[in-house]
This record gives sequence, structure tokens and C-alpha cells, in this order.
Amino acid sequence: MTFLRKLPAPNRSCLSPRLSLKVWNTPAPHHLRTITTTRDPEGQTRNRVAIVTGAARGIGRAIAHRLAKDGYNITVSDLPSLQYQLNSLVSELTSAGDGKTKVHAQPADVTSPSDVASLINSSASVLGSLDTMVANAGIAQVKPLLDLTPADFSRMFDVNVAGVQNCFQAAAKQMITQKIPEASEIRGKLIAAASIVAFKPFALLGHYSASKWAVRGLCQVYAMELARHKITVNAYAPGIVDTKMWELIDEGLAEREGKEKGEMIRKYSDQLIALGRTSVPEDVARLVSFLGSEDADYITGQTYIVDGGIIFT
Repeated sequence: MTFLRKLPAPNRSCLSPRLSLKVWNTPAPHHLRTITTTRDPEGQTRNRVAIVTGAARGIGRAIAHRLAKDGYNITVSDLPSLQYQLNSLVSELTSAGDGKTKVHAQPADVTSPSDVASLINSSASVLGSLDTMVANAGIAQVKPLLDLTPADFSRMFDVNVAGVQNCFQAAAKQMITQKIPEASEIRGKLIAAASIVAFKPFALLGHYSASKWAVRGLCQVYAMELARHKITVNAYAPGIVDTKMWELIDEGLAEREGKEKGEMIRKYSDQLIALGRTSVPEDVARLVSFLGSEDADYITGQTYIVDGGIIFT
């Protein structure tokens, strides 16, 4: 499917009332990044193209909104079971329609190499050369290491690590077949979702923490191997973010500690975040916007923390 879009203002709503956390009203960005177009090897101007996985909700949805506002043509993807949310995202991105930016939807399970291959091929067929792959899809689970089953551990690594591997491998192979755009030194960008637990793990999130450490390492090796192809590889490491995933983490931690739902995330936000508020998905999307821009062309192999001041490096 191909859609034209005019973008609504991003949703900057605060956390759900039941959590009652501190979220500042963040100001609108002063400018959008100059990444709207590039020239292909034949000298023709075209919009850059990005794929965002895990785009149906949360951070992935915010990333899709931001990259579309930056001027990317976008393929948004998520599990087939989230098709309704994916369709609503497409509607949001196309509701105003300026006739210039295209949005394409393609469901995929990132644990399936064949699904990911179909995603890459579908995007290339509809939108053209791939410039940026955002491997955002991921899962979390609250469970002590001594209680983990082999299935728990395998599932976490299948989605969070193998999912990134599948997306990066297929996207890199596609990018390598493409010529470097005119007046550019970079052929493409691979960007993955890590986490602050890739720097300091959380108890009861052991296998999740380990999976994000693996993502951080995987990005470093990809950066080493793909530099000769002029492909950069980086990751973003969110902290405590107002998303469904963190609601589930909060619920699991609260149950273990005998607390009410919402108490643990309030505790972590109040005690750990230097800037004094819980993050919103748009905070993360701004960082991805930078990593996907020409401003980040000389950056590779890095994992950037965006957590309001929890982890200091």
C-alpha cells in the first residue's frame, strides 16, 4: 500500500492519569532536520526512505511521526496482530496529505527472516532505495533469573537480538546493492533499539538486560564490518518511558514488591531521573531523528542514552 500524507501535530499527551507521573510539556522543536531529499546516482532528487519496525505504538510510533516530519518516505511495520494500530498510524500520517511524502505499511514478525526479507523487498518496490533502517521492535518481561524457563529466555533473545540481526542483515544487503547517493559519503544507516539496561542492568529484568547488552555489542560489530560499505550503525538507549511496555514492567515490579500499580515507576522516576520527569516517546524520536540525519554521518558504533539523567557515561 502507498499513501500520501500531511502530518498532524505529534501527540504530546502526558502519562495516563492512573500513573500520575511528572511529565513536562516539552516545547516543539525549533526546526526540522534538513534530510528531506537526496540525489540518486543519476542525479535525480528523491525523498529519503526509512523503515521503522515496532511502529504500531509507543516509541516506534513516535519515531515514524518524527521521521515523516523530517521528510522521509516511510515504511511502517509491526506484527500482523497489530494491523489495526498500524492502519491507524497510516491514517495519522496521511490525514493532512501534502502530496509529497509517501507512507507504506507492511506487517512483519522480526523473528522471521523471511518476513523481514519481504518487508525490505516490499519497501524497496514501493518507495525505492532504502536509506535508514530503524530496528525498534522489542519485548520485555519481569521475572527473576531463577524462575526463567528456556522458552522465556529464547523468546527474549529471538525478538530483541535476532530481530535486530534479521533487520540489519536484510537492510544492509539491500543497501549494498544500491549506489551511494550523489554528494554523500554514506550509503545507509542502521539504527537499533537498545536501553539503559545495556549499560546497567535492572534486577528482575535480567534476560531483558542481557538482550540489550547484546544489541549494543551487535551494533559495534556491524559498525566495524559495514564501514567499508559506507553504512553507519548506531543504537538509542531509552530510560523510563511512558509506553505500554513500561506499564507492563511497572505492573510486574509492583506485584513482586507488593505495591500498587504505578508505584514502582513513580519511585524510579522520582529517585533516579535527574531531570525530574518521566520520558515521553518523542524524547527518543528526536534522538533517532539526529542519528538518521546527515549531522550524524561521521558517527558509527555508538549507543546513545536518552534517559533524562539516570545513567552517566
